[in-house]
Amino acid sequence: MRLCTSVPLSLCLAAAALLGGAASPGHAAAGPHCAASDDRQFPITTRIHGGPDSYDAGGGYGVWSIELTNTTKSPCTGIHPVVVLVDGERALKPTQSRLEFYEGARPRPVRFERTDRDELVGAFDGFPGFTVPPGQTLTVRVRLAMTSDAVPNDVTANAAVVQRREDDGDWVGQSNDYRFRVRVDSGGAAEPDDDSSAAPDGRLPFADELAGTGLTTPHGVLVAVSFLLVVAGGALLLVRRRR
Repeated sequence: MRLCTSVPLSLCLAAAALLGGAASPGHAAAGPHCAASDDRQFPITTRIHGGPDSYDAGGGYGVWSIELTNTTKSPCTGIHPVVVLVDGERALKPTQSRLEFYEGARPRPVRFERTDRDELVGAFDGFPGFTVPPGQTLTVRVRLAMTSDAVPNDVTANAAVVQRREDDGDWVGQSNDYRFRVRVDSGGAAEPDDDSSAAPDGRLPFADELAGTGLTTPHGVLVAVSFLLVVAGGALLLVRRRR
């Protein structure tokens, strides 16, 4: 892997979360390295699209999507988005954000972990990863709800995109920000519907082109990390962007 610099620490941590440690049985080895022809660009242009401006604590799900556009001439396999939530009050708990992504018609829950900077990091894990054909766009459908104990808050969501390669990987994409408000109804509201059988709607907008590279893992960086984030049995590694 290569390192990352000049980006928010939260995105570096998010990208690293899926890469640390050994691969779990649910992760197949990825195919060829997904690399852009221009080192100043990510091979996967990434955009968060849609989603409501606000979520009611204890209310229903809001639907949005993560668009992954492969700008290379080869398939990009083993692709895992990693969502980071940063809230203004630094009060949002991992259990209060209920996020699911769809692998086809099948919803999968995302488990958030809290960093020592009070950011919530959730990897789209537990499956071999998405495949994005060359020159095409894959839309990953996502839905999010807030539990009734969430407090009024302003939240920013963004996503790093990782190509997992057994016990290693590459940072191959970075999204725009999606900002929303958590609202609290003093009258009380029902918990979000747990019925995950209904797939959300998704649309295909244009993807943003963001600068980027891959990742590496230096041996000594574990000493500098003040916490461990366990995703698929691995330790969190801090990463920095190649110039």
